[in-house]
Amino acid sequence: MLNVLSLLIGVVAGVIALFGIIPFVGWANWFVIPIAGLGLVLGLISSRKEGQILNLVVIAVALVRLSLGGGFI
Repeated sequence: MLNVLSLLIGVVAGVIALFGIIPFVGWANWFVIPIAGLGLVLGLISSRKEGQILNLVVIAVALVRLSLGGGFI
């Protein structure tokens, strides 16, 4: 059950992260990192790995986008 919740949170955070890739909307990734972090914690509690991997990928995408935009753009 926790893995399903982790996957659901990861998908929502992933959609927001994809929205944050658009120029001048990179600030949205600041919201993605804590949301995906919560999903990662839930994935760590569960016995399966899919939620963990999805949330780690979403966090990585958000961090790369923030570093390319200087944190804001």
